[in-house]
Amino acid sequence: MSQLNVLLVTYSFPPAGGVGVLRAASLARYLPNEEIRLDVLTARNPSAVGTDASLLETIPAEVSIHRTVTFDLPFGIKKTIKRLISGGKLPAKKASVSTSQGKPNLLEKMLQDNLLPDPQVTWLPILARAARRIVRKRSIDLVLITVPPFSSVLLVEKLRKEFPGLSIVVDFRDEWLSTTIDLVSFSKTERALRVAVDAEKRCVANATAIVAVSEAARREIRARYPQEPDSKFQLIPNGWDGTKLQVSKPSASPRDARPIVVTYLGSVYGSTEPTTLVRALQSLPHEVLSRFVFRFIGRIEESRFRASLQELGDMVELKGHVPQHEALAAMNETDYALLISHDPLNVSAKFYDYIGAGKPILGCVHPDGDVRMMLENLRAGWWADSQDVGSIRQLFLDAAERGKPSSGEYRPDSEKIAQYERKVLAVRYARLLHSIFREQYEVSTQLPVSKLISQAG
Repeated sequence: MSQLNVLLVTYSFPPAGGVGVLRAASLARYLPNEEIRLDVLTARNPSAVGTDASLLETIPAEVSIHRTVTFDLPFGIKKTIKRLISGGKLPAKKASVSTSQGKPNLLEKMLQDNLLPDPQVTWLPILARAARRIVRKRSIDLVLITVPPFSSVLLVEKLRKEFPGLSIVVDFRDEWLSTTIDLVSFSKTERALRVAVDAEKRCVANATAIVAVSEAARREIRARYPQEPDSKFQLIPNGWDGTKLQVSKPSASPRDARPIVVTYLGSVYGSTEPTTLVRALQSLPHEVLSRFVFRFIGRIEESRFRASLQELGDMVELKGHVPQHEALAAMNETDYALLISHDPLNVSAKFYDYIGAGKPILGCVHPDGDVRMMLENLRAGWWADSQDVGSIRQLFLDAAERGKPSSGEYRPDSEKIAQYERKVLAVRYARLLHSIFREQYEVSTQLPVSKLISQAG
């Protein structure tokens, strides 16, 4: 393979912290080993849940990082405004997007009408200018744009108009129009939906390839554009970091009397809200529930979610956001990893950290989702319907009966799990990028020849 010059566009990048930066950070860490010269274009002041300087230390020195200013609001202020707009209500179902929700106040209307498809759209003018400059100056062969924020998809058409032969790949860390727009979007107005639908349509039309992180998400976005070739829609899942996770082995010893520690990593927000879980736990007999200790490590985005968890009293510990290495270290002290996902399409990044750490999962998940299928395929733990109190109740009754899982009870498929290590996935991604560029290059170089033949005829 000859060297490929790639520009990675990502809103959040170390030292910004949070799960949203890990995919981009992993690509920046490993792609340079695969005949790729990498430039990264990111925001200097992204709206992020926190900082994690240790992530920046993993990025090779040869990666050129370009940081530009964004006018996006700080994370805390934005979340406050979002709560004012939503009124603290649960996310609306897709069918109710177009229904009337009352007359908005002036601030609400202004934000909903202008910050579309999301508040990070304020970065777009500066982003577009910087991307054009870097493509020219650094002789970029391929631009890889990772979203969310979904406003970054608007960059695709701008680049395509100026660089017709440029390879442009859009990496959807979350499926947008069928799930995320309902669960966590800033605005749920009818206009917001129209803008999002149009933005994705133009993105797909102008992109060279679309990459999803789950097969269900790939099928979903592919089905919306039947006129496009199937080869345009690719799959590269998220993964776990083999250099940071200490893989544990199930205990071979019998159960002991110590509390059963259940740990949740990551933010608690719309698609991971815990209210049904709490109701199920509260229905357990006291002697069963008292055997558990629940630790939540990460930001809790809404006060009602925090209040719900606090109803569990002393058996729940809310740790807040911590650097990634501290969060992963906590996995060494847990007996089970807790997974909550009401999303039928997207697979949470924490799922991969869980399987990489070798911890059995107690999953409250969508029964028809990819998470449930992966749990079973990898033999990574046990699951219950995330909206079914009785199902979740039984999940924890079984866990209490099982106690700390022994090697005879928890036997994950280690060979399959190894294929989700980030370094392995980065090699797959690099091969895909090289292949996409070669095909695009052949098309762009053959086009003038075909025109000449046509004219000669």
